[in-house]
Amino acid sequence: MTQPVSTLRIALAQMNAVVGDIAGNVEKIRAARRRAADIGADLVVFPELFVTGYPPEDLVLRPAFQQAALHAVEELARTMGPGPAVLTGTIWPETTSEGKARVYNAVVLLDEGAVKAVRTKVELPNYGVFDELRVFTPGPLPGPVMFKGVKIGVPICEDIWKEQVCECLAECGAEILISPNGSPFDWPKPDLRMNVAVARVTETGLPIVYLNLVGGQDELVFDGASFVLNADRSLAVQMPAWDEGIVLTEWTRASGGWVCDTGARAALPEGDASAYSACVLGLRDYVAKNGFPGVVLGLSGGVDSALVAAIAVDALGASRVRAVMLPYRYTSQESLEDAAACAKALGIAYDVVPIAEPVEGFSKALSELFAGTNADITEENLQSRARGTILMAISNKFGLMVLTTGNKSEMSVGYATLYGDMNGGFNPIKDLYKGEVYRLCRWRNAHVPKGALGPGGEVIPERILTKAPSAELRPNQTDQDSLPPYDVLDDILFCLVEKEMPIADIVVRGHDVATVQKVERLLYLAEYKRRQAAPGVKISARNFGRDRRYPITNKFRETDLSLAAGASGSKIVVPRADGGDVS
Repeated sequence: MTQPVSTLRIALAQMNAVVGDIAGNVEKIRAARRRAADIGADLVVFPELFVTGYPPEDLVLRPAFQQAALHAVEELARTMGPGPAVLTGTIWPETTSEGKARVYNAVVLLDEGAVKAVRTKVELPNYGVFDELRVFTPGPLPGPVMFKGVKIGVPICEDIWKEQVCECLAECGAEILISPNGSPFDWPKPDLRMNVAVARVTETGLPIVYLNLVGGQDELVFDGASFVLNADRSLAVQMPAWDEGIVLTEWTRASGGWVCDTGARAALPEGDASAYSACVLGLRDYVAKNGFPGVVLGLSGGVDSALVAAIAVDALGASRVRAVMLPYRYTSQESLEDAAACAKALGIAYDVVPIAEPVEGFSKALSELFAGTNADITEENLQSRARGTILMAISNKFGLMVLTTGNKSEMSVGYATLYGDMNGGFNPIKDLYKGEVYRLCRWRNAHVPKGALGPGGEVIPERILTKAPSAELRPNQTDQDSLPPYDVLDDILFCLVEKEMPIADIVVRGHDVATVQKVERLLYLAEYKRRQAAPGVKISARNFGRDRRYPITNKFRETDLSLAAGASGSKIVVPRADGGDVS
């Protein structure tokens, strides 16, 4: 029997995996292991499902994918030679004695040329962005893994969000908890994770290592921010957010159990700084992992496209970002000047392509068909669709991915044109409300985020932040011609989308009943547009697409407004089934 050691050196590899790139991810494990060996580690730990990337979604159901992951793990164990052991996440297929195939979300311990232990995830999340019950089989309650005579419990991600798994590990004699995670970022998440970890430490009396992925995967972005808590709940180590890195943690067996020496404790960005970093990393990885040489966007002189341009430059560098101004007769001189100034401040390539000829060509082609009708939103949308077509042509010609620039407020109420300004491959501000867009612009003008490739100083001209927002599709148009002021709209949307609040409760907050009903109606009606929108970085706890999944065909409208009427004193108009109104 192995004599228990009195010291242990555990390297935490907070790394960025690529979904499906099993060979590339395994090579990253090998490289990180070499670095861990250089700093004297006994064990190097990787995040959840690192071998396959996370989340692999329905790739898990493919037998070829299962076998490729299994073969890669076995080959890695056999060939990694002397040095630290590896604890990494992977999928683990098995066939039962009855011949039934199962696949687990697992962690494997690799040491001395073999797979020494396999532990499987018990609590499979099936809410929000998670759909693990679709592809994985829940594992049995685990016992600890023995390493150098030390009993290490390995609860995987969701396993620490409930008490059962950690309690079982503690009862089975675990001395240290190491939790590999694939925990995507949203604004409330860092505090929630810490609270959960503190709760498990308090209940079990055991120290915990919380190791998280970093990087972007489609709409999800993982912030890292891994940490170690000692059994007294003190923070021993805090790794940075948004960066890959390897940190050596040093452990000593004391009379009361294992203690991690105090190490580096990075300050974590919060609020707007954290959201901006999420947008940058999400865009950077989407472009890099999908092999695009760069991006192109329409730069309108407005706040949304200005922020997207700044994020793109910070993510990719100015040389990989191209901006195009697409003016028409309603484009103001201010917008022309502001777009040029923004492009100059960011140092990006900037072209002006007037759209009068294509728009008038479309109008001429449709003139006979539209004879006898009045000009309306149809003609306005021709402008947007001409711009979308030109941007897609530039994308085809030069291989650049089109960035779309609509914010969450606009996407909520359908204030966007299909096959026009919604054209594009990715939207880094898709989950930011309009007010948050303004905040992030001002934040970026005052700060250069760590790792950003863009310049310092004012990169978004002040006039962009102070003029009234407008789509400029008709004379003297502003967004507030057809929408409530954005501070009102954003609060109503936050209540409807993030909180799923009844209309009555939203009215109690001081909003007009009719305005709330209008916003709710627009929110439902725009679902078909959102289904066709480009993916974008998830920032909030409830984004469109992965979190909030409403039917496109949907006749439900909230009509029980008696509480709202009592609260506001407003006259409540309830639609009748025959299309009329009843008061």
